[in-house]
Amino acid sequence: MMTEERYKKRYESGDTPWDIGKPDFNLIQTVTTMAIEPCKALDIGCGTGDNSIWLSQKNFHVIGIDISDIAIQKAIEKASKANVKCTFIVIDFLTKKIDGAPFGFAFDRGCFHSLNSDKERNSFAEKVAVYLEKDGLWLSLVGNADEQRHGPGPPQRTARDIVTSVEPYFEILSLISSYFGSNRPSPPRAWVCLMRKRSFT
Repeated sequence: MMTEERYKKRYESGDTPWDIGKPDFNLIQTVTTMAIEPCKALDIGCGTGDNSIWLSQKNFHVIGIDISDIAIQKAIEKASKANVKCTFIVIDFLTKKIDGAPFGFAFDRGCFHSLNSDKERNSFAEKVAVYLEKDGLWLSLVGNADEQRHGPGPPQRTARDIVTSVEPYFEILSLISSYFGSNRPSPPRAWVCLMRKRSFT
């Protein structure tokens, strides 16, 4: 996962292609079509808050977390302008305890895929499960390794990478090949993975 310092430099320089200024259509589509009921939600790696704000507008009670203080400050300002209630916290999901659990829904757009090993991704999945209530849902947007890329872009993972890492803790409800919401003319490919916490975790 990106270090705090790397994130800080990216936000300071404005080199943040993942920050598209609107909620990702995959989140909107999944919540709408799967009829995910409003609940307490955790937005992991919330960036400048667009997805958290959209969830709040749909009556979710949202805590958005990010390692970047610049991103969180922008998220707070956006939420204030949009007149919605979100809680935004500068915190490292992997090393610090998040207050407010259990959550009914967790969302991450590009955090899970930034971990390089099965072991790290497995630990991430386990941590998400800990924060979710019984039958809680996790939606993860993951860079898709099926894309033949000729330039920079998000980390790419195979379907097998995802399944191997999450299966001990989650039942995969859907794994769809899509692309990220993006301001680029050719958006990067993505996996859209919706999972339910296993009852024994």
